[in-house]
Amino acid sequence: MDGILPLWKEAGMTSHDCVFKVRKLLKMKKVGHTGTLDPDVDGVLPICLGRATKVAEYITDAGKSYRGEVTIGWSTTTEDASGELVDKKPVDKEWVVEEITTVLNSFVGRIQQTPPMFSAVKVNGKRLYEYARQGISVERPSRIVTIYSIKIIRDSFKQNEDSITFSFDVSCGKGTYIRTLAVMIGEAMGYPAHMSKLTRTSSAAMTQEHCITLSQLEKIADQIEEVKQYLFPLEAGVSQLKKLDISDKVAEKVKNGAVLPLPKEWPAALDEQVVFMENGHALAIYHCHPSKEGLIKPTKVLWIE
Repeated sequence: MDGILPLWKEAGMTSHDCVFKVRKLLKMKKVGHTGTLDPDVDGVLPICLGRATKVAEYITDAGKSYRGEVTIGWSTTTEDASGELVDKKPVDKEWVVEEITTVLNSFVGRIQQTPPMFSAVKVNGKRLYEYARQGISVERPSRIVTIYSIKIIRDSFKQNEDSITFSFDVSCGKGTYIRTLAVMIGEAMGYPAHMSKLTRTSSAAMTQEHCITLSQLEKIADQIEEVKQYLFPLEAGVSQLKKLDISDKVAEKVKNGAVLPLPKEWPAALDEQVVFMENGHALAIYHCHPSKEGLIKPTKVLWIE
């Protein structure tokens, strides 16, 4: 069984837990997730099955959407509700939705983030959360991420005696930490803050309406045709890449991973990757040869005989 299973991950489970359960339910070895969701976070977690595991990294790189809730007034060690208190400052100013909208709009575009200490980013071969658990603070590499859109949910806005909470919808690119974004929103407002809730609402082309829960999967796991109705094809995992339809003659060479001349109809910039397609099926992902001008070579061959 090959394809992408859009799973709705429930809070309290790790992404690895989900992969383990899917592997066990479907009795498959080749199962992989497409980027971790923190245990406290629920939402869309595409699971790659069989041949589709080859495109897992491309789903990870694709855009994602979230609905988050930020609490303004105090910050935590983990930047979310599960951490210990770090700083507290009562919100002593009356805020209105229009002012917060202006703050949120300032984050649209390319922004710089520093990953939280409690994250899976590696520094010197070790995950940041491993340092954090030992009480060791290390210098964290900043990264540039993209916020495509961010909008407050107007009826979620609440101002209490010394804090503010509101929810927002955000669409973002690879590597964005919504926890860190919540902290940055607070900083822009002049207060410590943390992310109090988070749900991933979409990943690549997959949304909540496409998803199946683990409990639902358990009921149909032995009915392959039922399971297949939930699957997205492997091609959905590379939907963000440029496509090029090729002839049968070229397809045979592509299936064998051949180095080829750069086609005149190459649809991408020279530093981009292109999916070679035959009759609607993705055969391989190619890129320009790094050392031989005018040639292209496979990044990954997707076709299996």
